[in-house]
Amino acid sequence: MTPSGEKTLRGVRFLNEVERGTAFLADKVQQLITTIEKANVAEWVELYRRPGRLLYLNFAAGIARGLGIAVGFTILGAIVIYIIRELALLNLPVIGKLIAEIVRMVQQEVY
Repeated sequence: MTPSGEKTLRGVRFLNEVERGTAFLADKVQQLITTIEKANVAEWVELYRRPGRLLYLNFAAGIARGLGIAVGFTILGAIVIYIIRELALLNLPVIGKLIAEIVRMVQQEVY
């Protein structure tokens, strides 16, 4: 093969590499665009442009979170008290002493 033929062949290979690289980059850019659309970035940007709405949403979320914690703790506490009451009815020695001590401390605080 002649030197000019080798240069032409290298040039074609280089162009093929460039085309593959361009296609790869185009595919990655399309994936990035899809990911950004799925993440609703436009909505986040709009939210940060309106700080009053952001404060309102965070305030409402805080109230909902606090209410959820209060209700959850109440339900969990009721379940624990129910289990302790059932254990007390079994007259287990260790549990009975523990419950008697708790009752005594509560009565001292009340009176």
